[in-house]
Amino acid sequence: MTQIIRSGAFLQQCWSVHPLCVTVRRMTDERAVVLSCSSCKSAHYLTVATVSSKASSAQQMGEDALRDEPQGEEFLKACVSTHQASLTLREMDVFQDLVRLRCADCRRQYELTVSAFETRHK
Repeated sequence: MTQIIRSGAFLQQCWSVHPLCVTVRRMTDERAVVLSCSSCKSAHYLTVATVSSKASSAQQMGEDALRDEPQGEEFLKACVSTHQASLTLREMDVFQDLVRLRCADCRRQYELTVSAFETRHK
């Protein structure tokens, strides 16, 4: 039976103990980003309220081009589907319900406001 814990503290502890083992697995239709840990065999579900995306400074474009960019969630979905292995957890704050991801391939940064954290232990 799977144990479910509804707190961001478990993801934060997992990531602080073995940060290289926490990887982005997929994004569900219910606006959840799923991270897994190969060390403790946990799955971390982050229900996303908002996603903002920021290009790297090397990719910055003019102000007009930025207004025409799709929403951050669309960038994240595309990134997860095309090069999910390059997405890493870079920073998190459970007090502000904030998670930052970065893609090594497209060099974008994603800031997720999380409405619910869930950790599932097998």
